[in-house]
Amino acid sequence: MNTLIIIITGILGATLTFFVNEHLKQGAVRASALLSLAVGLFFFWFPDILNNYLTQNIPPAFIGASFIGMVSSKAITHYSWLIIAGILFSIIYLNASHFFNGYGGALGTSAAIALLATLGIPVTLSKRKKITNGILIFRKWIFKKK
Repeated sequence: MNTLIIIITGILGATLTFFVNEHLKQGAVRASALLSLAVGLFFFWFPDILNNYLTQNIPPAFIGASFIGMVSSKAITHYSWLIIAGILFSIIYLNASHFFNGYGGALGTSAAIALLATLGIPVTLSKRKKITNGILIFRKWIFKKK
C-alpha cells in the first residue's frame, strides 16, 4: 500500500506542477516551489496523519516528481507522458534512493533519468529502426515550434 501511495505522489507531483506551470502561467520554478512547499508544510504540521514511512517519504517524492513537471510544453504535450514519467521516477525513488545517500542532486538526477527515458519511448517505438533516424526524430520533436 505504501508503494502505491508513493507512485500516486509521483504522478501528482509531475502533473500538478506541469498544470500550474503551463495553464496557470506561474513558471516552472514557482510552480514546483509552491506545490513542494505546500506538501512539505502539510506533513510538517500534521506528522501523525499517516504512518512514519509515508510522512518521511511523500515530501521528497513529491519534490522530485515536481522537477519532472518543470518540463517545457514543447517537449511534452500530453499528460499521459507525465504520468509515465511520474511512475518511472517513483520506481527509481523507491528502489535506488539509498544509493544516493550523501550525494546532492539525487532527486533531480532521478527526475532527469525518468523524464529522458519517457521522452525516448516514442523514439524507440518508431517504425524507423536506425538509431540515427531516432536521434533526428527526437531532435525534431524537442525543437518543434508550437
